[in-house]
This record gives sequence, structure tokens and C-alpha cells, in this order.
Amino acid sequence: MMEIKYTPWRMRYIKRGDTADEGCVFCAMAAADGRDDAERLVLYRGRQCFVVMNLYPYNTAHLMVVPYMHVADLTTLDSTTANELFWLTQRSVAIIQAEYAPHGFNLGMNLGRVAGAGIADHLHMHIVPRWSGDTNFMPVIGDTKLIPEALNETYDRLRPHFAALSLASDQ
Repeated sequence: MMEIKYTPWRMRYIKRGDTADEGCVFCAMAAADGRDDAERLVLYRGRQCFVVMNLYPYNTAHLMVVPYMHVADLTTLDSTTANELFWLTQRSVAIIQAEYAPHGFNLGMNLGRVAGAGIADHLHMHIVPRWSGDTNFMPVIGDTKLIPEALNETYDRLRPHFAALSLASDQ
């Protein structure tokens, strides 16, 4: 028997329709002027990459570091972009550590659809904080994952840290 969990905050995304016909969601975020970053869950904009919260997180504070450049093949990423991608991954881990004190992290990229990439044409680094016991009977037996904090609350907790990062990188 399928268990039903109510997630009313997702309705606005469902009503948008399938974004596949509208182009790359990451390219749309990259091209935006930043005024709607809170709505798009963009936490930080660097020179080559940006940091965005995952709309469908595996855990609270699941972030992604995304190059502005639309590229699927990691081997074609230029060194400047690759360096910033990893630097932002390091900074993001530090920020999540400071704000949430997780017990560990999963970091990684799914390159290609067969490897599990939901957005296969635009590579991105996942940062998933982990806590002892965050995999309990719900996902294992109940095939249900519970996220204990609303996305906007997570955004509000993390955004000041990334704002400080922006100020530090400008100096």
C-alpha cells in the first residue's frame, strides 16, 4: 500500500510543467539577473559557478555547485571553472558544518543519465550533509524520506553565510 505524504509547497513547481521543453534549468538560473535568487534557491553567484539548493533534497541543506557554462563532460571543463567549482564545494561544506553540524557528507557528480544524472546535460556537484541515523526505517522499509526543515527556512539559515562569502571574495 502506498503511503501518501502531503507536500503542498511543491504545487507551484508542478504547475510550471515540465522544464525539458523550456531548456536547461541551470542555464536559466545562470542567465537570471539575481533578483529572484531566493525563489530559485540560489545562495551564491561566483565568477564561474553558482551555489543552489536542491529543489528535491536528499537531506536538509542539500546543495549543488553549478558552472555557468553549459557542459556535460567533466573533461572539457576549463581549469578556472574547475578550480572555482571545487573551491565553492569546500566553502559550502564549511558553511553547512558551521550551521548544521552534520556528522559527514556525500559529495559527487552523476555524469550521464545512466549514472543517475537528473540533469545530464549540465554537470553539477552535489553536497549532501549526513547525520548518524538519517537513514532509518522510513526510507529503508517505508520507501519514504522525511526532510525536517522547509526549503525556505534552510535558505534563510544558509544565505547570510553565503552573503559573507560574497563580501570576502570581493575584497
